[in-house]
Amino acid sequence: MAFLADILSRVKPSATIAVSQKARELKAQGRDVIGLGAGEPDFDTPDNIKEAAIDAIKRGETKYTPVSGIPELRKAIAEKFKRENGLDYKPEQTIVGTGGKQILFNAFMATLNAGDEVVIPAPYWVSYPEMVSICGGTPVFVSTTLEDNFKLKPEALEKAITPKTKWFIFNSPSNPSGAAYSHAELKALTDVLVKHPHVWVLTDDMYEHLTYGDFKFVTPVEVEPSLYDRTLTMNGVSKAYAMTGWRIGYAAGPLQLIKAMDMIQGQQTSGASSIAQWAAVEALNGTQDFIPANKKIFEGRRDLVVSMLNQAKGINCPSPEGAFYVYPSCAGLIGKTAPSGKVIETDEDFVSELLETEGVAVVHGSAFGLGPNFRISYATSEALLEEACKRIQRFCAACK
Repeated sequence: MAFLADILSRVKPSATIAVSQKARELKAQGRDVIGLGAGEPDFDTPDNIKEAAIDAIKRGETKYTPVSGIPELRKAIAEKFKRENGLDYKPEQTIVGTGGKQILFNAFMATLNAGDEVVIPAPYWVSYPEMVSICGGTPVFVSTTLEDNFKLKPEALEKAITPKTKWFIFNSPSNPSGAAYSHAELKALTDVLVKHPHVWVLTDDMYEHLTYGDFKFVTPVEVEPSLYDRTLTMNGVSKAYAMTGWRIGYAAGPLQLIKAMDMIQGQQTSGASSIAQWAAVEALNGTQDFIPANKKIFEGRRDLVVSMLNQAKGINCPSPEGAFYVYPSCAGLIGKTAPSGKVIETDEDFVSELLETEGVAVVHGSAFGLGPNFRISYATSEALLEEACKRIQRFCAACK
């Protein structure tokens, strides 16, 4: 009898975590490495949020919390959804988890049975299909194209839905592509979903506040209120509030689902960190003035990276509407010979050779289900981004 579970044979390690770890190891060896793999803002957590956490500690808010979150945070979440998205949820329809990852995992654990299908547009965040597989479901991938700015077309969604479909995962702005759906683009998708009442919607709005120019964010239930009773709207404080290490994600949805997720979490981790939850209360209720300022910085970085990558031989980089990623194609380098003498046959070869030759760590697109591409996180300084892009240009020019 094998000791390890069979499910491990169907689950892959996180490629984004692996790239970040590889970059750290090379730096420890003395290599000059620029890591562009991690999806983490380089900004510090705002002072008002830090002070709220310190105040909570001083008040003795250091005990176990209710599984679904402290009442103050659940109330703040409900008010946030009403204020920013026009969605009416009662506090008891919300749940707090240890990061958005736990919210997603608990939703799948509470709902998926063997044979249930989950429709996932590609490129996708690396954890979606692995979570589905761990929880016994079957990921169903639907590819998008660079020509469509990596946005799912309604006819492709329609074709992917079967009687076994339980969930459709929607992520806008997207990790890894940065693509964000306008009201009209999202309405075309929700029109399809309305016709299939057995399909639930899991919308990952983690990058909601990171959209650029005149783009206006919308979430599925905001566009199509009839989906309210079968949508879980997930969000968190990690990205917009620069609170990745605080590990607070949250969601709102139908009470029956929230109660089921509460039961799963109660036997898993119980409540999230009490201190982090009080910090999140301040994040949602306090000043939001730093968000537009940070967005402006991110937008400038995006424009820099897109411009410089499009000057690299063999690279085609669209300009995304949101998040802090670009997802360029390296199709023009496939079949070329790298400076090391190795022939670049895949996007994984491309990123491996780039790291070894120029010390730039990026993530290969096939890890996100669509290649030949690679993902760059531009959540770092303009100086480092400019240097990294110069190295990419140099590497591409040296490929013959």
